[in-house]
Amino acid sequence: MTQSKPLSAFALDFVWRTDQGRVRQRNEDAILVRPELGLIVVADGIGGSMAGHVASRLAAETIAERLGRGPALRDNAEQWCLYLQTAVEEANIAILRYAKEHSDCAGMGTTVVTGILGWEWLAFAYVGDSRLYRLRAENLTQLSRDHSFIQEVVDQGFFDTREDARRYGISDNILTRALGSLPSVAVSVETVEIATGDVFLFCTDGLTGMVPDDWLRQILIAAESETLSVAADALVQLANEQGGTDNITLALVRVGERLSD
Repeated sequence: MTQSKPLSAFALDFVWRTDQGRVRQRNEDAILVRPELGLIVVADGIGGSMAGHVASRLAAETIAERLGRGPALRDNAEQWCLYLQTAVEEANIAILRYAKEHSDCAGMGTTVVTGILGWEWLAFAYVGDSRLYRLRAENLTQLSRDHSFIQEVVDQGFFDTREDARRYGISDNILTRALGSLPSVAVSVETVEIATGDVFLFCTDGLTGMVPDDWLRQILIAAESETLSVAADALVQLANEQGGTDNITLALVRVGERLSD
């Protein structure tokens, strides 16, 4: 793919990590980062399903292959939202097809959160409970919204907070959407503007299930004076120190100074 100008008006710094954690026998997460495309894909093979690691890898590879065929110019955020949606839908079909052809993979599935950076924007798509956060001016915001039963009962007003729902006995781990579960999947797709100083965190619930949002915020704020690698290592280490009960996967993107108008 030939580019006539840079992907983004800003300098971009990418760092990513994946870790098996302290309990699981295998890492069922997948991560694929292509800095030259401004692309991030994080997928979490559904725990307890057959071949979750196959589903997550298929999702990441299918999305990356599809988006790698997109146009060089990154001026149209809405257009890239459509590309993202199509890529995730294709990943869903690829997982279903593979499971049909390989009986040992029947029932496999995965969550996914993926993003692609453009000139002054980030387009992102997700299915399941893998998340995207943005740190801006020391404020941490969750940009994705979990496709989970606990989130739905809170959204519908049955409980004021997720903590209230947990006290009632509702688990965080019941997904309402995942790739590989149905022939058609509803993909959430959005765009946000990017600005110098923004830090974006893509991650699986192996991180967020162990590390509270306020701790994530503190580590990402500290990263302003450190390298992203230090922050990434600190997040993995903290998740493991808190129990490491799941695989831990994350990607960080920092938006630097503007390069061009």
